Amino acid sequence: MELTAEQIQDNWVTLMSYISKHISSPRRGKLIEFYNKYQERLMMMPASHKKEYHNAIPGGYVDHVNRVIQGSLDINDVWVKTGVDTSTYTIEELVFSALNHDLGKMGDEENESYIPQTDNWRREKLGEEWMFNSKIQFASIPDRSLFLLQSHGIQYSFNEMVAIQIHDGLYDEANKKYLFSFMPEQKPRTALPFIIHQADLMAARIEWEIDWLHKFKGNSLNKEQVKKSYPKSKPVQQKALGSIKSKGLSDMLNKL
Repeated sequence: MELTAEQIQDNWVTLMSYISKHISSPRRGKLIEFYNKYQERLMMMPASHKKEYHNAIPGGYVDHVNRVIQGSLDINDVWVKTGVDTSTYTIEELVFSALNHDLGKMGDEENESYIPQTDNWRREKLGEEWMFNSKIQFASIPDRSLFLLQSHGIQYSFNEMVAIQIHDGLYDEANKKYLFSFMPEQKPRTALPFIIHQADLMAARIEWEIDWLHKFKGNSLNKEQVKKSYPKSKPVQQKALGSIKSKGLSDMLNKL
C-alpha cells in the first residue's frame, strides 16, 4: 500500500482536527505548536520500519495514529454500552493518549528514528524499508513519547501516562507489572489503557490486512477497497493545505 500526496495531506488535517476538537486549553495550543514544529517529520514518517509489520510507508505514522484515535472513540462506545465506569477517565484523556501513544517513534529533537535502509540485502530479503538511526540514544517508544511531551511543557494526567506507557499490552514484557497482578488494588483503576491497546491492535491488524491479506487470496487490492479501509475524516481543506510552508515537504509530496 502507498499513500498519495492528497491522502497524506488529508491525514494531517484530520490529525490536527482531533486536537482542536478534543483537547482543551492550554494543552491544545501547546500540542498544536509542537505538531506544527515537527510537521515535516511527522507527516512523512512511517509507522514501522519493516513492511511485514504495518504502515512502513511515507505518511504511515499519521495514518496509523488517526486510525487509533478513531478506533479508540468507537471502541469506547462499545465499552460504555457494556457498562464501563466512565467516571474513571475522560474523552480528552482517551484522545490525548491515542494521539501520543507512539510519539516516541519520531526520534529526538534533532534526529528522526527511521531513516531509509541503505543495506539492499536487508531491504530485499528482510523487508526492512527503513532502519533505526544510530545517532539516537536508546529508549523505549513509550518512554520517549512521555519525555518528548514533558520536555515541551505538555502536561499529562496519571491516566494518560499509564495508557501511553502500557499501550502495547502484554506484547511488551515491561507491562506485566501493570497487567499481571492478581491483587485488585494493583490493577489499573481505569479501562483507558485497555481501550487504547485494543484500538492500537485493531489499527495495526487492519493495516496489515490492507497490505497482505489480498495477496494470499491471489488478487490485487483495488482503490475502492483501500478507500473503505480508511477511518472517516473531514474533507481536505485547501486553506489548511496552503499552510504547508516547508519547501522540502512540498517537494516530497509533489514526488508522490
